[in-house]
Amino acid sequence: MKIDLKQIWRRLVMHLDGPLLILGTILISVNLVALYSASNQSTDKIIAQLTNMSVAVTVMWVAANISPQRMMLFAPPLYLLGFILLIGVAVAGDVVNGARRWLHIGVTRIQPSEIMKIAMPMMLAWYFDRREASLKIKDFLIATIIMLLPVALILKQPDLGTAILVGAASFYILFLAGLSWYVVLGLVLAGVSGIYFVTHWDLCIQLFHDYQCRRVATMIDPMADPLGDGYHTIQGTIAIGSGGIFGKGWLAGTQTHLDFIPERTTDFIFAVFAEEFGLVGNCLLLILYLAIIGRGLYISARAANLFGRLLAGSIALSFFTYAFVNMGMVSGILPVVGVPLPMVSYGGTALVTLSLGFGILMSIHSHRKMLQS
Repeated sequence: MKIDLKQIWRRLVMHLDGPLLILGTILISVNLVALYSASNQSTDKIIAQLTNMSVAVTVMWVAANISPQRMMLFAPPLYLLGFILLIGVAVAGDVVNGARRWLHIGVTRIQPSEIMKIAMPMMLAWYFDRREASLKIKDFLIATIIMLLPVALILKQPDLGTAILVGAASFYILFLAGLSWYVVLGLVLAGVSGIYFVTHWDLCIQLFHDYQCRRVATMIDPMADPLGDGYHTIQGTIAIGSGGIFGKGWLAGTQTHLDFIPERTTDFIFAVFAEEFGLVGNCLLLILYLAIIGRGLYISARAANLFGRLLAGSIALSFFTYAFVNMGMVSGILPVVGVPLPMVSYGGTALVTLSLGFGILMSIHSHRKMLQS
C-alpha cells in the first residue's frame, strides 16, 4: 500500500494558521536568543526550553484540530473543574514562599489558576452565546458573578498577577458582548479612585496584603528601598536605559552578565533583551506583538458565531495584557506582579497556556467555513 505523504502533510497542517504560525515561530526564536544570553549561555536551559516548546506546539496543534462546537461542550465542565480545584487549593493547597497556589493530585502538583486563564473566557463566551437571542442586563450580572468567584479565590492565594490576567480576559468577554459604556466608564472611575487607596498605606493595608502595598509604594518611589523592594525595578530600568538606541550587542549586556538583573531568564528577560538590542530591538518586538494581536482580532471579526468572536477577541486582548503588564513592571511604570513576557520568558506553564490560545484562534479561523455552511 502506497503512503501518500503529501496528503498526510496536508491533513497535519490543514487547521494551522500560516500568519500566526510564522509570527509565533519568530517570537520563540527571540525567546531562545534572549534566554541563551540571560542564562549565561546555558545549554541545559536551552534544551529544557526546547522541551517546553515541543509540548506547547503539540498542545497548539491539538487545540487547532478541535472544532469550536466541541470546545463549547468542554467550557462548563472545564470551568467547574477549575473552580473545584481552586477550592481545593484554598482548603488543602501546598504553601510555597508564603503563597498557597499549588495542589497535589497524587502524582504531581498543579496550579489550578492556570486552568482558569482559558476556562474562564471559554465559559463566559459559551454563556453569552447561549443568551445571544435574549441578552439582558441580568446576564451581565450573572457573568460578573461567574468571573468574580474564581478571581476572589486566586486573590486569596495570593496571586495578584494571575488574578489580573484572569480578570482581564473575563472583562474583555463582557466588553465585546456589549457591556454598556456607562458601566465601562464607571469601572474606569473606580480604578482611578482605587489609585488613591493603594497609594495611601493605611487604606491600602486594609484592602490588600502588605507585600502588595509595598509593591505599589516601590513603583512610586523605588529608591526608598534600593537594596530591597526597589531592587528589581531599579536594575530593570538601568538595563533598559543603558541599552540606548542600538543596544550593547548580543551576549554583551553588562547588567545581565554581572548578575545585576534579578529573575533575568523569567519575568525580567525584557530587561536583558532591551540592554542588548536597545530601542530598535524593543520597537521590533512591539511590532511583533502588535502583529499577533492584530491577527487575533482579525480572526475574531471573521468568526462564524458569537462564541468564536468573543473567545478569539479575549485571547488576542489577553496577549496584549501579558505584554503590557510585563513591559510596564520591568520599566517601572507598573508594580512588579510576576507576569511573564509572553512566549519569551523561560518556563513551560505560561508557554503552554499561550500556545493553547494560539491553537484555539487557529481552530476558530479554520473551522469558520464549516460552521457557516
